[in-house]
Amino acid sequence: MKKLDRSLSLPYVIAISIGGMLGSGIFVLPGFASGITGSSVWLAYLLGALCVLPAALSKSELATAMPSSGGTYVYIERAFGPLFGTISGIGLWLSLLLKSSFALIGLGAYLAVLTNVDDGMTRLVAIGFLVFIFFLNVFGVKKVGKVQLVIVIISLVCLAALFFFGFSTVEESFLKPFMKEGSVGLISAVAFVYLSYSGVIKIAAIAGEIKNPDKNLPLAMILSLLFIAGIYVFISFVLVGNVDPKTLSVDLRPIHTLSELIGGTSFGYAVAFVGVLTLMSGANSGVLAASRFPFAMARDLLVPSFFSKIHSKYLTPVASILFTCVVMAFVILFLDVVKIAKLASAFMVMMFVFVNLCVIILRETSAQWYKPSYRSPLYPFLQLFGIFSGIVLLFLLGLVPFLSILVISAIGFIVYLAIGKRATRTGVLTNYGHIPALFLFYKKDAPERSLSLPVKKTAISTLASNAGTIVPFLGNEKSEEMLTEIACAINAKNYVQAVNITEVPNQTFLEAINNDTPKVLSIKRRLKRLAEVREQEIVFESLVTHEVSNTVALLSGQVNCDWLVMGWNGRAHSGILVRNPIGWLLTNVNSNLALFKDNGVKNISKVLIALRPGRKDKNFLAVAERICSFYGASLSLLHIVPPSFSKALSKKMEKKSMNLLSVLKIKTELRIVESEDPVDSLSSISSEYDLLILGSPEKDGWINLLLGGGKDKFTENSACSVLRLTMKN
Repeated sequence: MKKLDRSLSLPYVIAISIGGMLGSGIFVLPGFASGITGSSVWLAYLLGALCVLPAALSKSELATAMPSSGGTYVYIERAFGPLFGTISGIGLWLSLLLKSSFALIGLGAYLAVLTNVDDGMTRLVAIGFLVFIFFLNVFGVKKVGKVQLVIVIISLVCLAALFFFGFSTVEESFLKPFMKEGSVGLISAVAFVYLSYSGVIKIAAIAGEIKNPDKNLPLAMILSLLFIAGIYVFISFVLVGNVDPKTLSVDLRPIHTLSELIGGTSFGYAVAFVGVLTLMSGANSGVLAASRFPFAMARDLLVPSFFSKIHSKYLTPVASILFTCVVMAFVILFLDVVKIAKLASAFMVMMFVFVNLCVIILRETSAQWYKPSYRSPLYPFLQLFGIFSGIVLLFLLGLVPFLSILVISAIGFIVYLAIGKRATRTGVLTNYGHIPALFLFYKKDAPERSLSLPVKKTAISTLASNAGTIVPFLGNEKSEEMLTEIACAINAKNYVQAVNITEVPNQTFLEAINNDTPKVLSIKRRLKRLAEVREQEIVFESLVTHEVSNTVALLSGQVNCDWLVMGWNGRAHSGILVRNPIGWLLTNVNSNLALFKDNGVKNISKVLIALRPGRKDKNFLAVAERICSFYGASLSLLHIVPPSFSKALSKKMEKKSMNLLSVLKIKTELRIVESEDPVDSLSSISSEYDLLILGSPEKDGWINLLLGGGKDKFTENSACSVLRLTMKN
C-alpha cells in the first residue's frame, strides 16, 4: 500500500492549524455568539480556549505516540476499539465538514460585498468554491500548506490593523449588558464558539504527513492554540465595542461591518477580500483534515476499502476527498447556518471529551506500545477538567445537537455491524476495562472480550510447558538479570523460563517484527552467563504479541508453572473503570504472582518480611526461606502494631510468630515495633535490609480508585528492593 508523503514542516503545520481556526471562528461566529451572551463574547472565547487546552495537550501526547493520518479517530479506535472508532470517525468527519460548510457560506456572504451578488446566491457561490477546494486538495498537501501560509499572514496583518484602529473607538454603551443572559448564556456561548478551536484536531488528523511529528506536532498545537485565543479575545472585544448589538447578533460578516465602520467603504472592501481568502483557507484545511478520517477508517476495515485508495501521482486520498466534498455540498444547500455551527460544535465537544479519556485509559492501562515522546502536564487533573467541562458544554448546546449525536452513534453502530466487524482488533479498554466500563461502552462482560489470543496458544504451551517459574520481560525492567535471579531463588521445581514480550498495536503484523534485536540478543547473552554463575537452568525466548496481558496469562497457565515473576514500578491497583496490566493479571493470572521492584540492590544478605493481618503466613515464610537459602541471607519477621495494642495480644503474636520461625532452616529473628505511622516506620526499618517481602497493597484515594493508578505506599517508601507476593493457594 502506498504511504502518504511527509512533506509538511512546522511553519506549514502551524499555518494549517491557525488557518483552520482563523476562518469562520472570527469572521462569522462572533456575531451570532454575541446574540447569546452579549458583550462578554470575548470572555466566552477565552473560556473556550481554557476548555480546549486539556484536549490540545492530550492530543499532543496521543499524536506523538500514534503519528498517523486519522488523528482523533485513531486514538479513540486504539483506546476504545473498532465500534467506538467507527462512531468517532463518522462524528469527527461530520464535525469538520460541517464547520467547513459553515465557512463556505460565510465566504459567500463576504464575496457578496465585493461582487454585489444577491445574498440569496451565497450558497451557490459556496458550492463553486467547494469545487475549487476539491481540486486543490487532490493536487497535494504541500501545495495546500503553501497556500495556507500566505493567507494566514495576510489575514493576521488585517486583524492586527482592525484591533489597532478599533480599540480607541470602543463605545462603553455597546458593552452593556456584559452578560445579557447571565452565566448560563455565557457558558452557552462558550459551547457555541468551541467550534472555533477545531483546528487543533485538524493538524492531528494529518500527522502522517508531518515532518518530525514527535517535535512539530505538539509544538504546533500549543503555539497555534495560544496565539489564536489571543486573536479571538482581542478582536471580539473590539467588535462588540464598535458594532451595535442588535446588528451584530444577526451579522453573517461581522468583520466586514467592523472594518467599514472604522475605515470606510474602501477599507471594508479590502477586509472583505481578506475574509474571502481566510474563509476559503479554513474550508480548505477542513476538507484536508476531514477527508483523512474515511481514509484512516478504510485502512482499518471499518468502511469500504475504496476510501483508502491513493492517487498514483499526487499521493492523496481522492475517493475520500470527493465523498467529503459531495456531503458538504448537501449541507451548504439544505441546512440552516446556526444549526450547522451548533451541530459542528456538539460533535467537536464530544470528541474532545473522548480525547481526554483516551489519555487516561492508555496511561492507566500502561499499554506497552504506548510510548509518547511528549506527555501532557498535570495528569490526570487536566484531563478530568476537560471531560467534565465538555459534558457541561454539550448539554448547554441544546436538544437538537444532542439528539444528532445519538443519531450519528446509531449510524456508526450500523456501519460497524455491516462493515466494521471485519476488523479483528480490540481496543485497550476491552482488554483492561472492568465490567462498569464495559457496561458503559460495550454492554458486554470483560472475560468474553479478552479471550482473543494474541499469539498461537500451542506455541506458548510448547514454550513454557515444563517451567516451574516464568519471567516475562515487558521492556521496563531495571535489570533483567536481577529479576531472573529472584525468579531462580523463588523457583522450587524444574527450570526458569524467561520470555521477552514485545507488544505492538493491533494494526501491526506480528510477522513484520524482528525478534532478534540487539537488545534481545544482549538479554540472551547475559542470562546465559547468569545460568552458568548461579548453576541454574534458565531458558530464554522472545515473543511478539498484540495483547501482552493475555499472553502472560497464557504463559502462567502451564501445568507445571507455580510462579510468575515480573518487574514492577509499584502500581498495581485496579480502578473502577480501568486497570493496568498488573491489575489485570492479579485477577486473571493462573499461578502465584511475584512482583519485584528493583531499587538497585545487588547483594542480598538481609531479608525483611512484613506480614499484614490475614496473610497465609506459612506460605509466605516458605517462599522467604527459599530466597534466603538461595542467597545465604538471614530473615527478619516484622510486625508493626499501634501503641494501643494490648500486651496480651502482643505476647500471643510473639508466641505464634516464634513457632513459625522455629521450623525454618535459616537464621531468623522477630521484630515487633509500635508505631502510629506504619508507612514511615517500615521505610526507616527497610534501610537496614536488602529485600523487603510484602503481600497485597492497601487501597488508595478516590482518584486512584477511579483510574486504577495508585501506588502501594509501603513499596513506594521502601529504601531497599521489594518483592510483593500474591498467593493463589
